[in-house]
Amino acid sequence: MSQLEQQMRHRDKEMVPRFLVQAMFGLMVASLALVAYAQWFNVPNRGVLVEAPVVQSRDIVLEGSRSGVFDVKTTDGTLIASSADELSGFIGVIGLAIERERAVHDLKENAPITVLRRENGNVAIIDETTDLRIELIGYGKDNVAAFAKLLD
Repeated sequence: MSQLEQQMRHRDKEMVPRFLVQAMFGLMVASLALVAYAQWFNVPNRGVLVEAPVVQSRDIVLEGSRSGVFDVKTTDGTLIASSADELSGFIGVIGLAIERERAVHDLKENAPITVLRRENGNVAIIDETTDLRIELIGYGKDNVAAFAKLLD
C-alpha cells in the first residue's frame, strides 16, 4: 500500500470524531427520554396559545394581481386596503400564504377570510375553506397593525 493510500484511509476514519457521534446519539436519547417523561406523567404543555374569546371580526376578500399586490375588499366589493399601501406589505405575504394553501387544497374560488380580534388583543386570520388559522403573534407591530386596521 502506498503512503497516499495510508494517509487517505487514516483521514477517512477521522472525518467525524467518535466523541461527536456519541454526543449526537446521547442528545437523541436525552430528548426522547424528556418527551417520554412528559407524556407518561401528563406534564402540562407550555407555550401553547390559549385562544381568547372573539370580541370583533370582519369578513374580507383578498384579491391578488399578477404584480403581487393584494387588494382587501369587503364581501360586497368595497376596497378598504391594499398591500401597496404604506406599511401594509404584510397583507401581500398573508395573501400569498392563503393563495398557496388554497392551491394545495385545489380550491379555485376566492372565498372570504375572517380577520378577528380576541379579548386579549391578539389578531387572527382564519380561512374556513382550508381550515388555515394564523394567529398574528410575533410578526411585528407594523405587520399586526396592517390587519388590525381592517377591524377599525
